Order: sequence, then structure tokens, then C-alpha cells
Amino acid sequence: MTNALYQQALDYIYSFIDYETMLQPRSAAHFDLRRVDELLKRLGNPHLKVKTVHIAGTKGKGSVAAMTASVLTAAGYKTGLYTSPHLTDLRERIRVDGDFIPQEALIKLTDRLKPEIAAVNRKAAYGRLTTFEVLTALGFSYFTDEKVDFQVVEVGLGGRLDATNVVKPEVCVIATIGLDHIDVLGNSPAQIAAEKAGIIKPGAAVVSSPQTGEVLGVIAETCRKNGVGLILVGRDIGYERLAFKAGRQLMEIKGRFGIYEISSPLLGSYQLENTATAVAALEGLVDKGFNITREDIIKGLENVNWPGRFQVLGENPLVIADGAHNPVSIRQLKRSLTDYTGGENKKLFNKSILVIGLSADKDIGAMAAELADDFDVIIATRSSHPRAMDAAPIATEFERYHIETLITETVAGAIEKAFSIAQEDDFICITGSLFVVGEAIQHIKGQL
Repeated sequence: MTNALYQQALDYIYSFIDYETMLQPRSAAHFDLRRVDELLKRLGNPHLKVKTVHIAGTKGKGSVAAMTASVLTAAGYKTGLYTSPHLTDLRERIRVDGDFIPQEALIKLTDRLKPEIAAVNRKAAYGRLTTFEVLTALGFSYFTDEKVDFQVVEVGLGGRLDATNVVKPEVCVIATIGLDHIDVLGNSPAQIAAEKAGIIKPGAAVVSSPQTGEVLGVIAETCRKNGVGLILVGRDIGYERLAFKAGRQLMEIKGRFGIYEISSPLLGSYQLENTATAVAALEGLVDKGFNITREDIIKGLENVNWPGRFQVLGENPLVIADGAHNPVSIRQLKRSLTDYTGGENKKLFNKSILVIGLSADKDIGAMAAELADDFDVIIATRSSHPRAMDAAPIATEFERYHIETLITETVAGAIEKAFSIAQEDDFICITGSLFVVGEAIQHIKGQL
């Protein structure tokens, strides 16, 4: 019975406008925080009852959020984590101390929210609520019901107009910013930075990952206008990789209050900056009087669970999945591969096989240009997500480089094809979108 009621709740949540599944159009005009405010007021403003860490950025914000939440849990704080998108299960987006929201809780909350959602949509004074806005209200309500001490909230898209930007945060974090979602956020780094920096509020500690000069200038000016200081990773917080050992990345983070030697389960090179950013955010909470020790930080970072980001899924052949979805993250993936394996792909493996699928709004030409020299075989595919790009145009871009290119219509089919042609000394990389990575992980684990 629970499964049927849970499916009914999911159907209801997805019955609203869902920009995650729409191909086009999307624009800033579709986003209005006043309707989210209206819904949350009807629910008793749950988002204002919990201490908040708010995290925006183009790349790494989910990892920083997961690390921050893990440390807060290790420090003894009951901690909610709200992230998007999910790999395979919607409940991944709403967690308390690492545990997904139970189906029963999601069913009850959905039933409780229905009349309030209907009232807001009947008026539609500021437009009709979206699926993401409903999920955000649901997440805030669940955290209040669970009496969490902290909620770590990842921005869905942008920052200034994102549904999560109704919180009053203790710490605002801006992870690495690059060009992405230009249809909504703008087509220059400065424009995108202005949208991301829209989460900065008076009274909050502000932390930023390393940024380009133009982006950093926008963030610094926004801090000045809000009367807050800026903790900058790379200037105020140092970081260094020590080694890869026993499937973990050993690193040293030099914080403002101490040095932390971390044995992280997250293997991507980019996780160095993300870990330093999380440490900076946590030290920002220490500044505000919260009880988080050096030992808590080390323990939480060593126990973090954040799949789909440079995740090793097998050896002989080596199989790595990473949700790199734009040229910046593809470059980070390539660097991570070089660092992790100790050399360039084609020199280390007999054959390198790429399984790739993308969302429809991604720049496949730029991504193909980044990847073409590193792989011997390309398997273009598509996830089951409505915004997935067809496999054929992906294949076309790679064929320009005269690489052997195959097409499969499903991720499961692509994985099967990759394993059918791979030998023990080969390498399989799965990338392009988190939806592809999620389906791949599910399929591979189902075969074990």
C-alpha cells in the first residue's frame, strides 16, 4: 500500500511545472520568490526555524554541501541536507544525518502541503508553483518536523531567484563559478557570478572557492554592499594533496584555526578545492560560536558519502563514473584521471572507452573537443530523463575527430556494450550528466 501511495505522491509533485524536465524555454522571468514566500508563510515559515548553510556555484556545490552536512552530523548536530538533482531516487534530495526522507514521511508531508499549494495556485498572484518550489517547501517542512539543528541547502539554479533563496543563512558559500545555464543566468562569467552572489546576505559569513578575477570582483563587491567579509579559499585557506592510498585521497587543508589531514573517500582532484571550501564554511560557523572541533571536521570529511563524482565502480577494467556536464567539469575530470592514474590515459591503458550522454542544453561541441584525444572508442547514449539529448548528435560531434563511435539508446545498453569490448587492461569512463551516471551506477551494481 505504501508503494502505491508513494507513487501517487511522486505523481502529484511532478504534476507541476518542472523546469528540470523541460527542454526550453527557460528564462529568469519564470522565477519569482514571492510565490515561494507565500507558500512558506502558509506553512509557518519552516525555513526560518533552522540554522542554515546556503551553497551556490556552478561546480562542486553539491560536494561542498554533502561534506558540510557530514561534519555537522559528526559534531553532534542533527543536520538536514537538501540537494538537487538526484541520481536515482527523489528522496536523495532530502536527508537527515545521511538518511533519505522515508517514503511514509514524504507521503504525509505531501498530503499536508496539498491544500496550501492549491490555495497559492488558485490566486497565482505571482505565477503558479513549480515542482522544485514544492520540493523545496517539502524539504524545509521535513527538517522542521525532524527538529534538525542545521539545514545545509544547495541552490538549485543560480542563486538570486532560486527557490531556496528565502533562508537567512549563518554561512553563504559560493563554489566554483563557470559558464552554465546561460539561458537563465546570463552569458558572461560576471553576469552568472552576480546571480550566484545573490544568496549573500547581511550578517552571514561568506566563503568562496577560488574564482577568476572577474568573478571574484563581483563576489567581493556584493560582500561590500552587504557589509560582510569574504573568506577566500586559496588566499585564507590552503590545500595540498598528499597521495592516493587504498582507494582514498589523502590531503592537507590549512584552515584559519588549524591544519587538517584528511583521508577522503572522494577521489576527484577538484575535491581538494571543495574540501577546503567546506572547511572554510565550517570554520565560519566556529567563528559564530558553534561547537565544531578539529576532530569533528576530520571525522565528517572522512565519512562523507557523495556518489557519482569520480566514483570508481570497478577494476580490471578500471571503471570510473563522474557527472561532468560542461567543459569546465570535463577539464576537471581529465585532470582527476591523470592525477589518479599517474599518467595520461592512452599511455596507461590498452584501450580507453568513453560512455557519454548529455542534457539537451549542453555544449557537446566544446565537450567533444576536450575529450576527443583521450579515448579510442566513444559510446554515445541517452538517459531516460526527458531533457536528455539524443545520442545521434553526440556521436556526430565525436565522429568529426575520426574516432570509433557507437550509439546505444539506453544507458544500460551502453554499459553492456562497453564491457563487451573492454579487456582487463582497458579503461571505461562514464560521464556527461548525473542522470547518465545514476543509471550506470544502478545497472552496474545490479550486475554484481
